[in-house]
Amino acid sequence: MTQDQMMLFALLGAIMALMLWGRWRYDLVAFAGLMAAVLLGLVPAADAWSGFGNPTTVIVALVLIATAGLTRSGAVARLARLLSGRERGTTGHILLFGGVGALLSGFMNNIAALAMLMPVDLQTSRKVGRLARLTLMPLAFATILGGMLTLIGTPPNLIVSGFRADVLGQPYRMFDFLPVGGAVALAGLAFVGLIGWRLIPRP
Repeated sequence: MTQDQMMLFALLGAIMALMLWGRWRYDLVAFAGLMAAVLLGLVPAADAWSGFGNPTTVIVALVLIATAGLTRSGAVARLARLLSGRERGTTGHILLFGGVGALLSGFMNNIAALAMLMPVDLQTSRKVGRLARLTLMPLAFATILGGMLTLIGTPPNLIVSGFRADVLGQPYRMFDFLPVGGAVALAGLAFVGLIGWRLIPRP
């Protein structure tokens, strides 16, 4: 192993340790890591900002902007409240909210989709006297699964698409992930809705 490789692994280890520590913001830690790599000569100064011009980075930024617009408009939150109007069993509730969360996550940031549905989920749980833990974790899993539905559903899809464009000259299209991702998402949603929530520990 060369000296540069050892320095790189040491730097990556330090970045991971600082992120796990959680004392400083993740973006500041990542930026400090980049600056350290430049100062140590591990990353050429001319290439330090090249990642910000990557189409994947731009698309992720645009998805976050669209997500913020949907959140502030209140449209998604209103839809969620309409869906929570009727009382349902735990399985029915998870399948409905998980399905909505997965669908939203295919076109917006999954964390934002989860953040919009969580308050309604908690309100519904209090209304029917159900433990919130039984539905919150399945909802989190459902929004993660929904990211597999489309090209913009999750950053790894965009990264793979960009790599394919570089190697084969053609990126993935918007719904190329849907046949496989949709099948996996449906199977995962069925599991958390029918079986998974029953495995969550109760006090």
